Amino acid sequence: MPGIQQFDTTMNLLQKVLDLRSKNQEIIGSNIANAETPGYSAQSFTFEDQLKSALSENSFRPVATQPNHIPLSPGNLEQVTGKISTNRETTEIGDKNNVSVDQEMIKLSQNEILYETAVTMLNKKLSMLKYAVNGGA
Repeated sequence: MPGIQQFDTTMNLLQKVLDLRSKNQEIIGSNIANAETPGYSAQSFTFEDQLKSALSENSFRPVATQPNHIPLSPGNLEQVTGKISTNRETTEIGDKNNVSVDQEMIKLSQNEILYETAVTMLNKKLSMLKYAVNGGA
């Protein structure tokens, strides 16, 4: 969607968040699927810090009248890819698999809620654009 990216930075940001949340879902699903695989090390996917950094590196640097203002245009969103890390710590019990299904299910639920929130925000944005295109009708 190159045209939309130039037109609306909010939609660009939401698209990136959905892509990253989807990748996180894959990693969590892989951990759960391998919960009983001997020697499997759980993986985690983080992208929040990279996303915050990209949002704070605005090329236009608008003047903020208060420190808590949201950046007006996201910076290098294309460069935000997230980081996959492997937890090498083992419990030294049995098969040395360190996946906690309970913890992974919590992560799965949190990720799903955040994904659904981004979808809702994107739907609202599209509804507003549709309203504007239809002349307010």
